[in-house]
Amino acid sequence: MKRLLVLGGTRGLIPIVKTAQQLGCYVITCDYLPDNIAHKYSDAYCYADLSDKEAVLEAAKALHIDGVLTFATDYPLLPLAYVAETLGLPAVGSYESVSILQNKGKFRRFLAEHGFQVPTAKSYQSIAPALKDVELFHWPVIVKPTDSSGSRGVRKVEHPEDLKSSIEYALSFSRSYEFIIEDYIPQKGYASDSDCFSVDGKLEFVSFNSQRFDQKAENPHAPVAYSWPSSMPMEKQESLRSELQRLITLLGLKSSIYNIETREGIDGNVYIMECSPRGGGNKIAECVERATGVKLLENTVRAAVGMPIENMEFKGYNGFWTQFAIHSYQTGRFREVWIDEAVKKYLVDLTLWVAPGDEVRAYTSVQWVVGLALFHFDSKAEWEAVSESISDYVKVLLD
Repeated sequence: MKRLLVLGGTRGLIPIVKTAQQLGCYVITCDYLPDNIAHKYSDAYCYADLSDKEAVLEAAKALHIDGVLTFATDYPLLPLAYVAETLGLPAVGSYESVSILQNKGKFRRFLAEHGFQVPTAKSYQSIAPALKDVELFHWPVIVKPTDSSGSRGVRKVEHPEDLKSSIEYALSFSRSYEFIIEDYIPQKGYASDSDCFSVDGKLEFVSFNSQRFDQKAENPHAPVAYSWPSSMPMEKQESLRSELQRLITLLGLKSSIYNIETREGIDGNVYIMECSPRGGGNKIAECVERATGVKLLENTVRAAVGMPIENMEFKGYNGFWTQFAIHSYQTGRFREVWIDEAVKKYLVDLTLWVAPGDEVRAYTSVQWVVGLALFHFDSKAEWEAVSESISDYVKVLLD
């Protein structure tokens, strides 16, 4: 029986724990919070501070594991890469390569050095130098921590006089006290945030979607919905696929799932905004599985423990799909989720992470999503009409 160490314990890891067990693995979840929900589903729990790669390594040695992975979270990826490289376990790539992918400043520099399309960007570890560089950028800009995910700490800044407060906000979400400023890239159509998969360095499966936002939310830059297939023109998707393959080759990456954010700018160029070697949050991989039939979760486990990867052929989408991250506009006590009768016939899955009486907060990042609603459509016209205004059809009611 393969022994798999899963780093983390939040709800996003539960599907991968269950999948690994179905494949016959003995699953040990690991973090410093023994009450985290994913530990209730694993076969065993191990305590270790995931910010300390040496502590995670010592735990992994003692457990005699065959593989290590994480899912739907960036936080454990660096200790994961360190453990895999040190112990000679199956890995997406070297610790150095994962470090580049996981730091937004390093990633932007790597892209620029290798001729990828990239916005003007610079990372900082103190505020004063950034305030002196306002002429470097083409305003508006995006300010964000270099080491966070899930839209935490991200702000669009229209004017230089608002830069300092936005930097302070970004730093409040940074473990390394580092932030990045980059040009805001006006997008053509919808950006994409979906999952892909490489096998032995070849990009075998690629999916793109249409990422949607809610301008009424407290943080209008935190995504609230994802629709498959993407509205992006096929020639732009093919250009992105080629650039993603080039990135994988340059970094020496091997077999892994990736959560990848991309967009087409109004300048006609395509941009790789983020590339993280783990499955996306908000059950993106599960949505892609339902839409395509490709077993992303199962093959993520297979890659981690050195089992053969199977059935990665993409034969197209099974209809039209939209997943909505259910969120509140206000902070208060949860009563229920209201779903318009007009769209209930399209609803195929509803997941709630709160109960009546629980506190919910105004939506600023993925941690304040109260649940997920997945819709399936046979008609493209109906899919587009509902997806365009999905926030009007699903609402959180508070007491």
